Amino acid sequence: MIKNSLSIVIFILFVTTSLLAQNNYIQVTGDSLIGKTLNGEMIREVYGNVVVTQGNVIITCNQATQYISRNEAKLVGNVVLKQDSLTITTAKGFYYGDQKESVSDTAIKLEDGKVTLTAKRGRYHFDVHRAFFQDSVKLRDSVSVLTSDSLTYYRDENRMVAVSNVTIVDTASSIMADSLEHFRNTKITYAYHNIKAINRKNHLIMFGDHLENYPERHYTMVDKNPVLLQIDTSYVHKMDSMQVNNGESSDSTMQIDSLLIKSRLMEAYRDTLDYFKATDSVSIVRGDFASINNLTFYFKKADQIVTYKTTDSTAQPYLWYENTQLTGDSVTIFLDHNRIHYLKVNKDAYIISQNENYHNRFDQTSGDSVFMTFENSRLQKTNIWGNMFSIYYQYDGTKPNGLTKSSAQNAIINFADNKVDEIRMYGSPNSEFYPERLVKGKEDTFVLAKYVAFKKRPDKESIIKRIPKKWQ
Repeated sequence: MIKNSLSIVIFILFVTTSLLAQNNYIQVTGDSLIGKTLNGEMIREVYGNVVVTQGNVIITCNQATQYISRNEAKLVGNVVLKQDSLTITTAKGFYYGDQKESVSDTAIKLEDGKVTLTAKRGRYHFDVHRAFFQDSVKLRDSVSVLTSDSLTYYRDENRMVAVSNVTIVDTASSIMADSLEHFRNTKITYAYHNIKAINRKNHLIMFGDHLENYPERHYTMVDKNPVLLQIDTSYVHKMDSMQVNNGESSDSTMQIDSLLIKSRLMEAYRDTLDYFKATDSVSIVRGDFASINNLTFYFKKADQIVTYKTTDSTAQPYLWYENTQLTGDSVTIFLDHNRIHYLKVNKDAYIISQNENYHNRFDQTSGDSVFMTFENSRLQKTNIWGNMFSIYYQYDGTKPNGLTKSSAQNAIINFADNKVDEIRMYGSPNSEFYPERLVKGKEDTFVLAKYVAFKKRPDKESIIKRIPKKWQ
């Protein structure tokens, strides 16, 4: 019996030595070694200061079980795997010599001088320099932190692909998505589905289902279901549906308002101008203001929103403020602390306002261009330049009392409590009054030549529906 056992050990050692002479096979050394067969398979159990080597891969651990014919080793206790600048540490794992791959189902950490990658389990392929980590994955480099449920790290390409509950955060922004591809050298990021990208400096959030971010170009684009949200908090006297008390003794309240924009394509340029561009089927909502158009520029530093008619055949931008609708070839909104201060309409301007009590009565004004002044977000004055025409309904208190049709080269309309208080006309002014008996029931015949029908304005709910349900 002793003779047979000795023969088996000598045979195992002989076979092992022969196999190890071939470069593809792993070598295992340690303080003590036991050779035996298990279920017909030759194995070696090595204890104490274990070193496993294969080419430039060096592994140390407390204990190893080497499976001779399979060219594999089970690793236990303080496992450290090294290859050049790469170090992987874990409590236990398995090394596959034929594939030159290590696997661990316990907490694992990878460091290569460029990133630190941790997870609850993972594998690494030493030939192609690729890691695949799963469960509570975290990757850190010099500028960002990425977390996800799983991640593939391509070291030679400095590229990583993360899947499920992905978040990447740097000093200025963060991106969350279902999946994400990130290149460390260029810092370019591609994100997919249920995206939420936050610019903490500007309080801006972009949502969508496909995002590309190019930090070195200071450029970001979302071309699938994009929505832009900017949260604004300011002290005002007017109560809002979203508000909190500011804790002061004055009668001011802190109003929390938001700018919402949706479009087919949305682009952010974080250069010296710092602006957003929304293209095709654009909808904008902010407080009492709304717009639909084909092209919008939002200049953050300049506090301006500009909308354009893109071609001769496309529709003019539509804008609404409370019960007033405006159209023109281009509209520029000048903001002051994110609140409307001035509004300029260029070329073929048309303003139409619906009476809150008589919905079939519309005050109308047209001209070559219009400039509107606001104070505390309330309309104070409207200047109309060039070929001014207007129709304004008259009231005795709240009772209808006919209308006035006017024309002039230029005009100034002053408002009080958001209602017309005074109209001043300059350059060949002309006015006609129509008594109520000629107006009642015939309101739809009193329209200007440039009449534009009053349309339904977009609202916050219609834009919020576009935001992925995960973030609503």
